[in-house]
Amino acid sequence: MENSENGGKSMEEALLDAALLHVVFDGWSDATLKAVATDVGVPLDVARIWFPQGGMDLARAYHRRGDAEMVAALAAQDLAGMRFRDRIAFAVRVRLEHADRDAVRRGSALFALPQNMVSGAGLIWGTADAIWTALGDTSRDFNWYSKRATLSAVYSATVLYWLGDESDGHQATWDFLDRRIEDVMRFEKSKADLKASPLAKMFKGPLDLLARVKAPAPVPADLPGQKGTR
Repeated sequence: MENSENGGKSMEEALLDAALLHVVFDGWSDATLKAVATDVGVPLDVARIWFPQGGMDLARAYHRRGDAEMVAALAAQDLAGMRFRDRIAFAVRVRLEHADRDAVRRGSALFALPQNMVSGAGLIWGTADAIWTALGDTSRDFNWYSKRATLSAVYSATVLYWLGDESDGHQATWDFLDRRIEDVMRFEKSKADLKASPLAKMFKGPLDLLARVKAPAPVPADLPGQKGTR
């Protein structure tokens, strides 16, 4: 549904935009949802149609919108001349440069709560999946999981570093990111070397089991209840 009073934006987008003005004070909370409903001029019950879990749903929507903006930005870039490790670093950097640091800080605090950690981990995994997919990853075996797991760890660590980084242009964060990406590339090289080495015979059983692991089948985005899921 588009709202002509908000420049043609959907109601969901209008509410989320308004939330960024309140998050720094009230966090991703029901208080923020109540405030943005007032700002946009809709009853709170109407706002809950888009965000039934209040601040938690606002935080999830903000994170997923950041992923979508990153994917769009990557699609507009010519990455062919970059080394693959540089493409990964560039994608993470784009993701953070499109984010509001106060909003991310509040989100990190929310998803650090024990009851929210699974949801937060799912969002980070979604970001890693969006990056690998945007960069053309075609793996459908165990590598699908290992790539996203290692990049999730890199992204999480980089976000925490970025939140406390006061260096000029966040250069210290980008240096930190480069070091973490190097760790990922070493890990991927180690996997490839193991398969090609004589030691592969010693690990034939475990490797055969891993070869049977398959990536999950894509879920059609237009199925009921699939909004915002991966």
